[in-house]
Amino acid sequence: MKTQEAFTDTEGGMTEILRSLDQECKNCSPVSPLECISNCNVWKLRNELRTLCETMETPHYMKDLLNVLKNDTRVAILQTTAKGKYSVSRLQQELKKAGYLHSQETLLEEYLRPLLNVGLIAESQEQFHTTTFGGRLTDLIENLPEFTDVLPAHSECYEETILKALQEGPKTFEDTRRFIPPKIVSRILKRLKTTCLVKTPKDRDYIFFFRSKRDQSKETLTETENRIYTNIPEEGISAKKLAQKTELSLRRTYKYLRGLKGKKLVFARKTPKTYALTEKGERLAWLLNEMHRLVEETMSFSEEFAKQKGNT
Repeated sequence: MKTQEAFTDTEGGMTEILRSLDQECKNCSPVSPLECISNCNVWKLRNELRTLCETMETPHYMKDLLNVLKNDTRVAILQTTAKGKYSVSRLQQELKKAGYLHSQETLLEEYLRPLLNVGLIAESQEQFHTTTFGGRLTDLIENLPEFTDVLPAHSECYEETILKALQEGPKTFEDTRRFIPPKIVSRILKRLKTTCLVKTPKDRDYIFFFRSKRDQSKETLTETENRIYTNIPEEGISAKKLAQKTELSLRRTYKYLRGLKGKKLVFARKTPKTYALTEKGERLAWLLNEMHRLVEETMSFSEEFAKQKGNT
């Protein structure tokens, strides 16, 4: 008899998996219907998929899922129930060993109930276990244990939205206003910088100097001015990089740039500050992307299953 791992490990397409489940049921000869419901893992997987299909169709599911996961105790519960079935009292004992001290009522209402609501755990005969979907998400989170510490709980998940957007490449302040409400962009970006998930260039590095279209021959340049002028590329350059390129001090570089600006041979342009992911931010953005991919894959699988059952 197949287990729930069929959903996780099968390499075939979705239709093949569903056909395999149907075939498994046809070949099964339970002694009684009760035995089928109690012991058949295929039946349990079918039931899990039906429930997931309904759960994932609720508005703001992804936001609710992320907020549920941003909690150390809930993650500990997922890791524990992935090992087997636990009653509330036994789960309380296991969590106590890891330093989580909660009453049974608190465990049920504050931690287990939210996990049930988003389909990460299931309950059977007053015992709780991680669903297949919950198990796969738990494995993902283990790759980045600090996930629960760096993002705010009970949020609208604007930080997650920005991180996913920056995964495509650096964005300006104006760019980020397209993804979240403009009024809170500054606050969200500041929070992401504070947690070392996002970085910006130093101020002087985003002020670039360009050569103007004025004819150089109309002006008399000193040797050092000419050295500065000829080392300014068409696409512009920051003073710091220009100093490195000409092997002059940054102070002298600014001095001669001012002289060239006075002769209208050089002009400065302040390019928009960009926001990019740090290494830590890239890891977290990857995790968020994998979570979204897994949710979409599971939803598609569940919907196909529900559709197929509706046509039989």
